[in-house]
Amino acid sequence: MIFLQYIIPQHSLSGLMFRFARIENKWIKNKFTHWFVKTYQVDLSQANRENIEDYKNFNDFFTRSLKPDVRPIGDGLISPVDGTVSQAGNIKNGDLIQAKGKKFTLKALLGNDTDFKDFTTIYLSPSDYHRIHAPFDGKVVKNGLYWWRFVFS
Repeated sequence: MIFLQYIIPQHSLSGLMFRFARIENKWIKNKFTHWFVKTYQVDLSQANRENIEDYKNFNDFFTRSLKPDVRPIGDGLISPVDGTVSQAGNIKNGDLIQAKGKKFTLKALLGNDTDFKDFTTIYLSPSDYHRIHAPFDGKVVKNGLYWWRFVFS
């Protein structure tokens, strides 16, 4: 399936995957989700719903919630997501490399001229839990191909 990203234009592939992830046909959803769990070694024992059949569609599974005590908050650096640090460094002249080698301006990502000096990008692999946690209530107000802009209340 990965080969599709090399032959289908990025926006078309994203649109196709958006629709596929929302298919509610039980046979398609369950077969694909079982394949995904096996291939990427997803640990469903951490999820609130451990049974694949309990998810409405693949997107529901992909954004699954976890059991309350699976990710206790500890001391030190705390990440809002599971994942691996893929980029980290200094922000120079308002520019940073955010994801997949793409250069972004800090203003484009945050919507303002906040003067941060450093950044970290955390890569979520297919097997990682795909929810973002923040210490404040908020909502996504804009999303790009590789980033999201949040507004916190």
